[in-house]
Amino acid sequence: MTPSTSPAPFLKTFPVGPLQCNCTILGDTVSGEAILVDPGGSPERIMKILNEAGLRLTRIIHTHAHFDHFLAAGQIHEQTGAPLCLHPEDKPLWQNLEMQCSRFNIPFEPVPEPHHWLEHQEPLQAGSVTGQALFTPGHTPGSMSFWFEENNLLIAGDTLFKGAIGRTDLWGGDYPTIERSIQSQLYTLNETATVITGHGPSTVLGDEMRHNPYVRAVRK
Repeated sequence: MTPSTSPAPFLKTFPVGPLQCNCTILGDTVSGEAILVDPGGSPERIMKILNEAGLRLTRIIHTHAHFDHFLAAGQIHEQTGAPLCLHPEDKPLWQNLEMQCSRFNIPFEPVPEPHHWLEHQEPLQAGSVTGQALFTPGHTPGSMSFWFEENNLLIAGDTLFKGAIGRTDLWGGDYPTIERSIQSQLYTLNETATVITGHGPSTVLGDEMRHNPYVRAVRK
């Protein structure tokens, strides 16, 4: 008798919004449940992908509260009812969306307060897809990364990029803090993991551990 195998999860990452933030939908096609990460714009496109895949959002989670990562959060919540989730240290940034938009000359549209405050190592689940939230401050005070061990997938937001790290000269940024977050929280994960970054191409964690010019893994 041939053993049954679980179907591959639904995974789609695509750029949205004025600064082309990488938005990710990760779900389980059997249960129909999905998690949405960083809806920074293009709500119609996000909803079209969800509807075509037959997926229902259980959570809308955010790596941080810079405007380009949550501009469409309110509209997606209104259409799906899925709760908005954020680390509490980024609450001031979230509440200052209008100021952020004004600085970058981006049209402002109000977004409701987050419904749930994420914690470090909090479990994440959408059907058979499971992961955990990791507190990785530095780019902002409340930056989070999302680790899905069974899928060998890390969603790093603007904490880690291909050959770069997140800026620390914006609201609440701090270089020693982001360096510590990357080394202690991200570089301890499986080095073969795929890393979905906040903008631009994905990378492999081990490549950044060995070759990232800004933060490399500490050799033991």
